[in-house]
Amino acid sequence: MTVIVTDEGFGPDTWEAQDAPVLDLPSDTDPATLEVPHNAIHVRIAFPSFADGRGFTLARLLRLRGYTGTLRAAGHVISDQYAMARRSGFDEVEISDELAARQPEDEWKFRANWQQHDYQSRMRG
Repeated sequence: MTVIVTDEGFGPDTWEAQDAPVLDLPSDTDPATLEVPHNAIHVRIAFPSFADGRGFTLARLLRLRGYTGTLRAAGHVISDQYAMARRSGFDEVEISDELAARQPEDEWKFRANWQQHDYQSRMRG
């Protein structure tokens, strides 16, 4: 099973209840060939390791190229990376039940205020 993390905390996977196309992208997708999926409402980008940040680049590129659907980071994303995931364009993160047990909901919610705690807002202030 998996847990979905949003700014509100842990929740269930709602994609399964919807009958909408999902595009699964591996982390090694070539950014030069990445195109905006016009038929997919949901895009899930794999994170095989928390040390593999290529998914953040893919999410940012999709947003810059006009993708407006739901973006989900799936796999080995840790709570310390949640703010980066949101700033990159992800709407939610899919983690395993085991990771959710090691990093409980309060650790993720602590980072849910991702729009205020970055160096750019400090520089503007």
